[in-house]
Amino acid sequence: MDFTASSANLLNIKADSLILATGSQLQNSAAELDNSLEGAISSLIKAGDFSGKSGQTLVMHIPGASGKRIILVGTDGATTQQQQIKVIEAGASALLKTPSIKAVWAGEGLSDDSQWEASMVARSIQAASYKYAPQPSSVKKSKPATLKSVTYWANSKPGATAAKKGLVYGSSVGNGMNVARQLGNLPANICTPTYLANQAKALAKGQRKVTTSVLTEADMKKLKMGSLLSVSAGSDQPAKLIVIKYQGGKAGVKPVVLVGKAVTFDTGGISLKGGNGMDEMKYDMCGGASVMGVMNALIENQLAVNVVGIIPATENMPNGQATKPGDVVTSMSGQTIEVLNTDAEGRLILCDALTYAGRFKPDTVIDIATLTGAVIGALGKVTAGLLSNDDELAEQLLASGTNSGDRAWRMPLWEEYDELLHSNFADIANIGGPQAGTITAACFLARFTTKYKWAHLDVAGTAWVSGAQKGATGRPVPILMEYIRTKAK
Repeated sequence: MDFTASSANLLNIKADSLILATGSQLQNSAAELDNSLEGAISSLIKAGDFSGKSGQTLVMHIPGASGKRIILVGTDGATTQQQQIKVIEAGASALLKTPSIKAVWAGEGLSDDSQWEASMVARSIQAASYKYAPQPSSVKKSKPATLKSVTYWANSKPGATAAKKGLVYGSSVGNGMNVARQLGNLPANICTPTYLANQAKALAKGQRKVTTSVLTEADMKKLKMGSLLSVSAGSDQPAKLIVIKYQGGKAGVKPVVLVGKAVTFDTGGISLKGGNGMDEMKYDMCGGASVMGVMNALIENQLAVNVVGIIPATENMPNGQATKPGDVVTSMSGQTIEVLNTDAEGRLILCDALTYAGRFKPDTVIDIATLTGAVIGALGKVTAGLLSNDDELAEQLLASGTNSGDRAWRMPLWEEYDELLHSNFADIANIGGPQAGTITAACFLARFTTKYKWAHLDVAGTAWVSGAQKGATGRPVPILMEYIRTKAK
């Protein structure tokens, strides 16, 4: 989809749809447009067809102009960025329900920041245009909607210039979200660890700034990744450790390292899950999928930053070779782990990947995982759980979440919680009991991240939705990209 920006006369820009964000009181360009239409918009407001309430949409056809329409999007009450994003998403959804081929988005009446608003417009339209493709040949491809181009209109040349930057960034983030969604939505018999590895290689093909390497189980055995391999032991599908390097910044600049959990299907292992809803355990690789989405966005946006993506990919299955509750395994760090519950497997693959991350001498490390059901009990499906060993990093991520609309909420990493991981037979147990499950899971990971600044995002509540709208969401690609953008120089 083509995104452009313009500050030309709004009425002279050729398009078949105009998206107008306005409240019940028409001002500036909205008032001028109403005058040119002889009060058609104000008449709808007076008649009660359009109240201007935040997020309300109404499609009106322009009198005397066949096939042309105005999409009104209400803004009254949209004072926060989160509310404004909801308005933009409502407008994007309404636009894509029309047969429009070329649209104009009037960037006035919602936010004073043209660059931010334009980025959200592009991101929302790209995300709303996503359609599931059963077996894509490449994660970088997606079927386009009928909409071919969108012009973001700003009321000044400086606003249009800023909007152009926002459109490039927002479009790349939207496409990155769609990459993550597509991988998450694929069934586990297609999206295996090997499939993910092949997609990571395809992502790097022909990209000068990107290289992908894949470690096999034999490689992991040499590195003494006994914790990760304990999870793959019960599966016929071999585990893969995928490493994607994006070198957009200067050589020698420390990278941001993203570590994404990718359990391509999680039965729970010997600690078998109940059958109800187990089909959704194909989404247990959404952390790894988000890393792939970020890498795709970086390639499109060409940010001047160095990023390394590490994706430990495996299935968690029960067979005669599977790890049993009570087994003790040795991690790459040398720490021994008593596996009290094989369904707490995400931390077992992440801990070795986090140890491996240290070899890149990172600026910061962020792991992303659909790690605990407890985070859904604590925070619902609204926000990700955030835990960190560095206050500054945590605050930066919280700010990135607010600015991107992909929010997180910080939880504590106190010693009292870490003590719950005591084991009589190993250095640490892999679960801490029934209380504070999200926190004790992060306390487990913190044991392996003492040598660098680290944050953990538990996205079990936000990475996918259930029910009639079942599907991956593409989160937390927006918050990760927003944070990475602050590191670009």
